[in-house]
Amino acid sequence: MTVLSGMRVVEGSAFVAVPLAGMTLAQMGAEVIRFDRIGGGLDAGRWPLAPTGRSLFWQGMNKGKKSIAVDMTSPEGREVVTRIITAPGPDAGLFLTNLRVRGWMDHETLRAHRDDLIMVTLTGDRHGRPQVDYTVNPALGVPHMTGPEDHPDPVAHALPAWDLIAGNLCVSALLAAERHRLRGGGGQEVEIALKDVAAATLGHLGLIADAALNGTDRAKAGNALYGAYGQDFLCADGRRVMVIGLTHRQWRGLIAATGTGEAMAALGARLGVSLDDEGARWRHRKEITAILAPWFAARRVPEFEADFNARGLTWSEFRSMREALDHDPDLGPDNPLFSQRVHPGTGAYLTPAHPAAFGAVPRMAPGVAPELGADTEQILAEVAGLDSGEIGRLFDRGIVAAPGARARLPAA
Repeated sequence: MTVLSGMRVVEGSAFVAVPLAGMTLAQMGAEVIRFDRIGGGLDAGRWPLAPTGRSLFWQGMNKGKKSIAVDMTSPEGREVVTRIITAPGPDAGLFLTNLRVRGWMDHETLRAHRDDLIMVTLTGDRHGRPQVDYTVNPALGVPHMTGPEDHPDPVAHALPAWDLIAGNLCVSALLAAERHRLRGGGGQEVEIALKDVAAATLGHLGLIADAALNGTDRAKAGNALYGAYGQDFLCADGRRVMVIGLTHRQWRGLIAATGTGEAMAALGARLGVSLDDEGARWRHRKEITAILAPWFAARRVPEFEADFNARGLTWSEFRSMREALDHDPDLGPDNPLFSQRVHPGTGAYLTPAHPAAFGAVPRMAPGVAPELGADTEQILAEVAGLDSGEIGRLFDRGIVAAPGARARLPAA
């Protein structure tokens, strides 16, 4: 038993947000059926790649799903997909997509086959134009507040933040719409625009109000923590750490650990401010850093690591992804989030489950991504309701595909 046992979701998607949404639902126990064109969709070969050439992106985003490969350029293929999306059942009729196609794969057409269909559609912007994180961020000003203070050019970010937020909003929207349906409200289409997700988030964080009311743009601040104190420091062993003094407790703990109380008090008196105020720490961060930097420069990380941890300070060391995998126990088998799983065509590696630990049910072990079309026969029979003769004809005509299926299914 899982928290979403019995739920069936159909997914037609590409890129990050919607595949992430489907994968998240699968990791909570839903049956998630992903359909792709024969030979693979837009993400089939997306980087990063394993040494074998297989897409690690595909494997990461499609863990625990079922896969059917269909020729959607044909009327028969479109009919198959329609039957899967609109298949009967009280826990079915749930569709996630960012590939809405007018005329057959839109809500108006699909609801003619199932009136209570719930369809969650992610678009680029509210006008229907394509967008990705790397275009949304420049449009909304984020790269101009990212990067070193003296760097004149905008700086893009490696993390697709809006895609990740949008994916989880697709999950919450689908679950909310299903609750509405369970209470007698019927089906509906839910539309979410990636750019609106970013714009709303910036508004929630006060960034829109800041620009509107104060009439200024937030400047670049390098690695400093905006609005309080947080800074990176180079240590005597060449390692770099990030330390945070956001709250009163964090700030006072940092001062005590570094023995800089008298120097900070003198700085506050000279400036005529209380550095217990986080805004004052932000405004005078360079003077604070000038006091702390020599302390870190004179010490290797192992010399203060145990003390910082014993004091409960908020800090970390800068690592590469490879270094983190080698040294951070939260990226290892001791963390119940991860399991060592063997993935088809690539090998074994640590694979994350859903991060939430539900108290009423055990955490599901992470699944692996299916081979393209691995579940085609099962889905055609159990979901689309086709008999063996119909399934055989679809395979023989090249309307659907599965690994090795043509040898098993003769023409009927």
